[in-house]
Amino acid sequence: MTDQRTDPEQRIAIVTGGGRGIGAAVGRRLARDGMAVALVDLRQEDADAAAAEITAAGGRAVGVAADVSDEESVAGAVGRVEAELGAPTVLVNNAGILRDNLLFKMSVDDWDAVLGVHLRGAFLMSRAVQKHQVDQGWGRIVNLSSSSALGNRGQANYSAAKAGMQGFTKTLAIELGPFGVTVNAIAPGFIETAMIAQTAERMKVPLETFLTEAAKQIAVRRVGQPDDVAAAAAYFCSEEAGYVSGQVLYVAGGPLS
Repeated sequence: MTDQRTDPEQRIAIVTGGGRGIGAAVGRRLARDGMAVALVDLRQEDADAAAAEITAAGGRAVGVAADVSDEESVAGAVGRVEAELGAPTVLVNNAGILRDNLLFKMSVDDWDAVLGVHLRGAFLMSRAVQKHQVDQGWGRIVNLSSSSALGNRGQANYSAAKAGMQGFTKTLAIELGPFGVTVNAIAPGFIETAMIAQTAERMKVPLETFLTEAAKQIAVRRVGQPDDVAAAAAYFCSEEAGYVSGQVLYVAGGPLS
């Protein structure tokens, strides 16, 4: 893979929540596509491990610890990326958390935490990175929504956040389009990640049983993998996707309505 010191046209990408799961898969895919990648995660050790995997494969990556819901932390993270890799023009807003509960049991803290990481985090990261995109006259932002945006029992906070990501995406597409920046969203369905394992454990269902039963409800009769989402992200981040903006792509193994 090329080094920006010999290839000044190499794109610099930031992937939030990049330490594991979907974020790590997106980081690996963008690196394979020739980008230098900054993996931003709350846990430095997770970010470093994901970055090490990319560098071991010949890519260029750095792990950055940051809380995307904190303005100062975001500014520091983007500044570090610029100093170590170069000005970022690709952003994948993937960071997210779950605090599931039925409405009458949901605490204000659990509501605020989920909206803070998903929506406030995407806002802060996008605002920080768009400066570099506008300066260069080119950029890609990909926001991770979810099929839960259509509604899901016990996820009032998460569903609201993921629906909000879609409106956020369409608005940024309008605002940033004149500056050569496209903004799109991916709404994954059932993707096998650590979050799914935690859900199965909370429901006291063996993971394999949980996955098998979920697959029966999906048109393609399998659950999704992080690489399925990474493939969609790679397209939205590509040069070829320059005339695609403000779109929401459901990566869910079939129609959801």
